[in-house]
Amino acid sequence: MLDLATRKMPREIRQFMRAEGTKLRRMTVSTARRETKKRTGSYIKGIKRGKVYLYEGDTLAIRVYNSSPHAHLIEDGHRQVTKDGRAVGFVRGKRVFKKAQQAFESEFANDCLEFVDELLDKGLR
Repeated sequence: MLDLATRKMPREIRQFMRAEGTKLRRMTVSTARRETKKRTGSYIKGIKRGKVYLYEGDTLAIRVYNSSPHAHLIEDGHRQVTKDGRAVGFVRGKRVFKKAQQAFESEFANDCLEFVDELLDKGLR
């Protein structure tokens, strides 16, 4: 059924994926605001939604990523170093994207079911 929908209504499917990517981006930004303490803004502003692309040849996907150069340090953690290069500790990662992904999974599944019902109503029968 999904192959039929992809052939008959590719624009609607891409629009749906973009809308879901935007929802995930908003959820990621709210999670990042909740988890991080510093409010400089460059980390939050760096959270972006990518384009819809084919994943593994036949599955449509969309990414939410952070383009800030220090995003991986906040996400994964880093060594805390003094000015003379001596390591004094380790800062644990916030795992913002993982938390947002887990919170978004059920909402995405519900949105997919609603989208399939909408496609059936439009006339894919």
